Amino acid sequence: MGTVTVLGGGSWGTALALQLARAGHSVRLWARDAIFTAELASCRENKVYLPGVPLPDTIEPTASLDEACAHSEMLVVVCPSKGVRALAKGLRNAVRGRPIVVSAAKGVEQGTHLTMSAILREVLGADHAPHVAVLSGPSFAREVSVGVPTAVTSAAADIRVAERVQQLFNGETFRVYTSTDVIGVEIGGAVKNVIAVAAGVSDGLGFGFNSRAALITRGLAEIARLALRLGADRQTLSGLSGLGDLVLTCTGDQSRNRTVGLRLGRGEPLDQIVASMKEVAEGVHNTRSVRELAASVGVEMPITERMYQLLYENKPPRQVVFELMTRSLRRETD
Repeated sequence: MGTVTVLGGGSWGTALALQLARAGHSVRLWARDAIFTAELASCRENKVYLPGVPLPDTIEPTASLDEACAHSEMLVVVCPSKGVRALAKGLRNAVRGRPIVVSAAKGVEQGTHLTMSAILREVLGADHAPHVAVLSGPSFAREVSVGVPTAVTSAAADIRVAERVQQLFNGETFRVYTSTDVIGVEIGGAVKNVIAVAAGVSDGLGFGFNSRAALITRGLAEIARLALRLGADRQTLSGLSGLGDLVLTCTGDQSRNRTVGLRLGRGEPLDQIVASMKEVAEGVHNTRSVRELAASVGVEMPITERMYQLLYENKPPRQVVFELMTRSLRRETD
């Protein structure tokens, strides 16, 4: 087995490094902070983001981007969506050869409306663009890190690239399916975080399972409208990176986005919630960028719109839910 690289030392990056190590690879785990990576190397544990899970000797932490990328067959980008462009610019000078570059970040860039893989293709240039792929699906970091059975999707425009990612990641407890529907996989992964905030708000207000089921179902319709407008395959939205990831993020207690919504529904201010979290809840940032993207292509997304009003216009949570329920009546398939 060859050397692979994970770029990002948070919980998800560490979990993917652990999976790649289990699959038999030598893994370089890069993080920007040299003190943090030195602690990873000495303690053999990510005490900040994934405490209690030991790192095997086959994972080598490093703060050097050049060292991380050297002679690597695959680079996996696992940083918050707001940091992908800056990291990609750093990679332009560090990458040697033509490794596969996998986006495991989920989001839409504000202003440009680009997905994470589109940013990588744009910044890295035409020589690297055919080798860019996406990894997404219902996968909490802690469960992946300890080997809980998980299934995800690898997507790339070239099916051979997606299949190589599949081969590199696949293991006894980590099953990887392939797809060429990159936009469908990425829009599913980005928008589900917005819907998960809404599901958390509903739970925080004390509403029941009926309300949560309605939000998940109408949220999926919202994701599908946007994804299809952008050229996605409808089947993708009912798969792992669509429905699967949406259900997990809207119902699981480990979901950071659902947690944000839950605390908002209970009356906590957003700035206090965000300040108390170790890692980014992508739904907060991506509510704004997804709303912008939807408006740019003329797609109506009422749940996203109400979450924007709650997060950025200080509309009370109960009023947001009331306005969703009292919208003008229509056919379900509209």
